Amino acid sequence: MKQTQDGTAKQSERGTADLVRVLEADILFGKLKPRERLLEDEIIARYGGKRYMVRQALAELEKLGIVTRAPNRGAAVRDFSAREVEEICEIREVLQARAAARMPLPAAPDLIPTLTALQMQHDAAVRERDPNAIDRVNESFHRSFFEACGNRRLADAVAHYAYLSRAMRLYPLTDPVLLEQLRSEHWAMIRALEADDRDTLVRLVVEHIQHSKQLYLAVRAASGGAE
Repeated sequence: MKQTQDGTAKQSERGTADLVRVLEADILFGKLKPRERLLEDEIIARYGGKRYMVRQALAELEKLGIVTRAPNRGAAVRDFSAREVEEICEIREVLQARAAARMPLPAAPDLIPTLTALQMQHDAAVRERDPNAIDRVNESFHRSFFEACGNRRLADAVAHYAYLSRAMRLYPLTDPVLLEQLRSEHWAMIRALEADDRDTLVRLVVEHIQHSKQLYLAVRAASGGAE
C-alpha cells in the first residue's frame, strides 16, 4: 500500500511541476498578459490537472515572482509598473557595467571558446525559432559571461536581478527583429573580449538590457497598464 501511495505522490509532484512549467512559459513568452486573471476553472479546462495541483502551481509561480495572489481576487499575472521596470533595469545596468569593468583582460583562455560555443547554440536556436531553447542557451551565455568578472557575489547579484526581470526579458524572444539584434550583440561582446576592448564591453552590457525594457513597457502601455 505504501508503494502505491509513494507512487501517487510522485506522480502528483510531476503533474504539478509540469503545470508550473507550462504556465511559466505562457506567462514569460507573453501568451498570458500582465494583469490577466488566472482562474482555476479556466486553467483546469485549458491545461488539465486537479484543482489542488493548480493551487500548488499558482503558489510556486507566486514564489517565482511572476504571479500575484490577493484575498477575494485570486491569482493574476504579475504586472511590473513602469517605475518598477525602470528601477530594476537601472540596478541591472549598474551591476552589469561593474562586472564588465572588472573582468580580467586579456580574458581567461577558456572564456572565449566557451562563449563562442554557447553563441553558436544560440544562433541555431534562433534559426529554429525555438523560444525555450533560446531561453536556455541565453541564460548559459550570460551566466558564463558574468561569472568571468571574478567576484562571485557580484555575479550572483547580476543573476538575481536578471531573474527578477525574467518576465520582461523574455518578451523579445518572440520578436524576430529583436532576436537578431540580441544575437548580434552577443557576438559583439565576444569580439570586444577578443580585442581587450573594455569600453565597448561595458557599453554593450548596458545597451543589451534596453531592448526587453522598451518592449515590455510598450506591451503594458498598449494593454492599459498604469504607471
